[in-house]
Amino acid sequence: MRRHQPRVSSFAAGIIGLVVVAAACYLIFGGTLPFSGSPFVLKAVFTSETQLHIPSPVRIAGVDVGEVVSVTHIQDSSAGLITMDINENGLPIHADATALIRSRIFLEGNFYVELAPGTPNAPVLSSGSTLPAANTSGPVQLDRVLAALTLDARTNLQTLLQGLGATLNTTGTAAENASQDPITRKLTGGQALNKSLQYSTGAFRGSAIVNEGLLGTEPHDLSKAVEGNSEVFRGFANSGQQLASFVHTFNATMATLASRQQELSQTIGLLPPLLRQTESADTALDASFGPTQQFAREFLPGVKQLGPTITVALPWIAQATALASPSELGGLLKYLTPAVQNTSSTIGATKSLLIGSNQLAKCFTHNLIPTGNEYVQDPPVTTGIQLYQELFQSAVGIAGASGNFDGNGRYVRSGAGGGEDLVATPSIPNNGPFFGNAVLPVLGTRPAFTGSPPPLRRNVACYRNPTPNLNSAQTGAGP
Repeated sequence: MRRHQPRVSSFAAGIIGLVVVAAACYLIFGGTLPFSGSPFVLKAVFTSETQLHIPSPVRIAGVDVGEVVSVTHIQDSSAGLITMDINENGLPIHADATALIRSRIFLEGNFYVELAPGTPNAPVLSSGSTLPAANTSGPVQLDRVLAALTLDARTNLQTLLQGLGATLNTTGTAAENASQDPITRKLTGGQALNKSLQYSTGAFRGSAIVNEGLLGTEPHDLSKAVEGNSEVFRGFANSGQQLASFVHTFNATMATLASRQQELSQTIGLLPPLLRQTESADTALDASFGPTQQFAREFLPGVKQLGPTITVALPWIAQATALASPSELGGLLKYLTPAVQNTSSTIGATKSLLIGSNQLAKCFTHNLIPTGNEYVQDPPVTTGIQLYQELFQSAVGIAGASGNFDGNGRYVRSGAGGGEDLVATPSIPNNGPFFGNAVLPVLGTRPAFTGSPPPLRRNVACYRNPTPNLNSAQTGAGP
């Protein structure tokens, strides 16, 4: 029997095996697949040791979106540059993105990069872009914190805390207390601070009002004020000798005011009432300016059109005068006056009609409709449908039942023969009871007749009566 030669030699099989093993090692240790798309590369500068290893994960909101592929030390500094490959689920990355190095949980170990992709209003970064150190933050290690607290630093911190405690826990001297506000005399610094909290709400409210006032009343008021101040100071800078002369004159003015300190104090003391009155007057005046200006702007086009309008209106006024004369509308008004007077007399009747219609509508809403929606329980002939449906269907039953009493009906032909059920009526005056035989047992009446109709109260509105409970009616016995 002839032996088949192997298709691949041992040498070729060894070469193929080495290539497969090399490719597997390349992919396992961070290599990329050939002919695959290039990943999005993002770089970030950290000013401290990163403590990152390759491949540390990159996460956005706890979801892995990439990994760290390179950590490079920046020469002559403690900073480092890391390179990250970002997957499609982590894009886009904006210019205001931030990168923080955080510790992973105990079971994971090491660190990871927490990436915030930025706001949609910021420009989108392209692959290969670098986040500056202002957008990054490294991990804070406990040993670095402890290393910062040297003996001198700890001693200074203790001294600071002791001095602060002594300041807050001691009271001032008699001379110091005499110059203090009465509510803080003989109080420690801490107690005085606690007292100040009573006024903090008003102070914060006043600060908020002041800050809001600084913003101005229109958009860009604050920026315009800053621009105006810059122009003023630029003018001062360019004034040269004039600024010095202004300062000298201002100094002389202040010296004159200082020499008349008593009169100036009296004048200033009288200013608050004047300012309060002026402020109230200015507030009303300022409030009137806006509407007045708006009214003037809107009124001006009307003033411009007033002359042409009067010119055009004069012929119309002449025609309107003729139209209102006794031969025209004036005569018609004489005939319409009785009709208008008679129309006004019908208002009282119409009002009564509307009141009655309202009462009828309330009766339907509160009494008739709820009664019609009830289900009457009347064993053994309960229908299980609403009362208003029974009312409409009873017309069909009455029509069918009436056919039994004509010449072709069975009651006329067989009713005389009677049945097995004896029926007796109540005693009738001068005749006594009547007896007969019924084909079927008589069930009785529902509701039972009480001997008199229910009372009719005309002084009570229909809707004020309670809704009748049809299932509470008693069944009367048969004859």
